[in-house]
Amino acid sequence: MNISIIGSGYVGLVTGACLAELGNKVICVDNDTRKIVNLKKGIIPIYEPGLEELIKNNLKKKRLVFTSGLKDAVSKSEIIFITVGTPSLENGEADLTGIEHVARNIAKNMKGYRLIVEKSTVPVETGVWVKQTISAYIGKNIKFDVASNPEFLREGQAINDFMSPDRIVIGVESKKAKDLLVNLYAPLNAPMVITDVKSAELIKHASNSFLATKISFINAVAQVCDKVGADVSKVAQGMGLDKRIGKAFLNAGLGYGGSCFPKDVDAFIAISEKLGIEFDLLKSVRQVNSLQRALFLEKIKQELWLLKGKTIGILGLAFKPNTDDIRSAASIDIISALQKEGAKIRAYDPKAMNKAKLIFKGVTFCKDAYDVSKGCDCLLIVTEWDEFQELNLLRIKKLLKRRIIIDGRNIYDPKKMREFGFVYIGIGKAG
Repeated sequence: MNISIIGSGYVGLVTGACLAELGNKVICVDNDTRKIVNLKKGIIPIYEPGLEELIKNNLKKKRLVFTSGLKDAVSKSEIIFITVGTPSLENGEADLTGIEHVARNIAKNMKGYRLIVEKSTVPVETGVWVKQTISAYIGKNIKFDVASNPEFLREGQAINDFMSPDRIVIGVESKKAKDLLVNLYAPLNAPMVITDVKSAELIKHASNSFLATKISFINAVAQVCDKVGADVSKVAQGMGLDKRIGKAFLNAGLGYGGSCFPKDVDAFIAISEKLGIEFDLLKSVRQVNSLQRALFLEKIKQELWLLKGKTIGILGLAFKPNTDDIRSAASIDIISALQKEGAKIRAYDPKAMNKAKLIFKGVTFCKDAYDVSKGCDCLLIVTEWDEFQELNLLRIKKLLKRRIIIDGRNIYDPKKMREFGFVYIGIGKAG
């Protein structure tokens, strides 16, 4: 099929590369001309395992094209995916300015039938507004459909998530739109949920908000474990073996971050309030998530007393492993709080260093975990990268000024760490 992807950010690049890999002709559009120039050369602006190879392969096979010209993309494509950003406004609502702008420009450049698909995460009823916008700017007697096809891509595992999805959600209003999207995704041989546009839009916000709820629930349980001396990992294991609950997203730690969960929880709360519904459960989820980082800071203070003049090492800056994304990362809140207290920060992340340097001021960025540890009063585990689980702990112990490790992701066994001679503090691991 001939497809356009409007917006070459995280979702757009992964979607475009994967659809091209399935044999489609894909045009990826972005108004950032520098990004487009780099993408044409195979230079990728984000880190996602396997994405660079996928893009280069499909560029070579001429199934994938990058351009800043929306007009040409619209003219050559029957299916047009909108994958522009929908950042949070101050009140928590999603900023749909980009969606409206793209919808208007698609309409002005349409000469025949097109299926316009919302791929970005948008509030329920956005499809109605997209349809109205296109109708207002489109030429006479040109037919079109608007559909919702939300993405469920986890950073660090996005290509596998696209190629082997749990489900594909398709929200449509016509048989033609349904048939186009069903045929497009048929090669993936995945379960499909065919529904109306509004239900499809809600599925994405409901899914992410529920997963955020699981994370905040186990973090609240971890607070109880800290008070009574229980082990939250064992509690989570016992819960997760219940098939009705499942083990995913029951890892206690510093809470959720990234570009999706914080934004989607805020947006779902705002959507509900607009409808006159007080979604107090989600407000509590958000509150628990924020509290986890404050409690982590308290753990540091309990070990170091005064933070002014202390040197603290940070391992992990990305919001999760296998990505360079630091949006809403725990590291931002933690480093900011420590610096306000007068602490000196040494930090390292395998992939997020370049992006972190644009945000953090006064931080000493180091070449690896061992370099971070030199002369530190305390070492913090903030992102659970595999390489941190394989460190030479005896070497780390010799490099630290004080042998204190506070593990915000519970990647180590407390008993073994204490046998190594560390003062070891986890989350919900007081025993």
